[in-house]
Amino acid sequence: MAIHKTTIVVYVCLVVFTGCKDRTEAPQAPVVEPTVTHEPARPIGKGELLAPAAMEQVGKTTMYDPAYMKLAYPGGDVPIDRGVCTDVVVRAMRKLDIDLQVLIHEDMKASFASCPNLWGLKHPDPNIDHRRVPNIATYLRRKHKGLPISENVADYLPGDIVVWRFTYGRPHTGIVSTIPVEEQRRYKMVHNVGAGACVEDVLFAWRIEGHFRYF
Repeated sequence: MAIHKTTIVVYVCLVVFTGCKDRTEAPQAPVVEPTVTHEPARPIGKGELLAPAAMEQVGKTTMYDPAYMKLAYPGGDVPIDRGVCTDVVVRAMRKLDIDLQVLIHEDMKASFASCPNLWGLKHPDPNIDHRRVPNIATYLRRKHKGLPISENVADYLPGDIVVWRFTYGRPHTGIVSTIPVEEQRRYKMVHNVGAGACVEDVLFAWRIEGHFRYF
C-alpha cells in the first residue's frame, strides 16, 4: 500500500505541475486586425498655395524700392531683389497664374473714371497701376473678393490679402502666411514694409481697411 500511495502522490504532482500540457489547448481567439479608415485627402485650394508663394520671396526681395520703372506687358516685374508691398501680392498671384498687372489694367481701361484718382493720371498705366495699394483694393472689391473686417483671428486664413492704413496715412498690404504666432491663434503676415519681403506678426499692428480672399 505504501508503494501504491507513493505512485498516487507522484501521479497527482505530475497532474498539478504539468496539467496545462495534459489538457487539450483551448483554441485561441482569432486575431482581428483593426479597421483603418482612410479619408480622402482634402484638396488644397489655391488660397492655401498663395501664402507659400508669398513666403518664397523672403530672402530674395531684400530691398524696398518704390521707383517707377518701365515694365513689360503682360508679366512685367521689377528686379526680384527689390519692390514694394504690392509686389509681394502681385508676385505671389502670378505663381498661381493670376496676373494682376493685366487684370487691373483691363479693369481700369473699362472704368477709369471710377478708379482711385490720387496720382493725377489721365489714363491707365500698366507700368504702375497694379503696384498701388488702392488700385488692388478697388479691383478686389469690384470682383467681390472682400470679407468683413474683424478683430477675430480665426477670420484671417493663410492666403488672405490684408490692407492696412498706417497712422500717418499711407496704405500698406500683405498676405497671411502659414506660420502661426507662438502661443497665439493668429498667423504671421508676409509683407515688405521697408527692408524687403519678411514674415512678421503684424496682423493687428495697424488699422485694417481691407480683407480679401481671392480664391
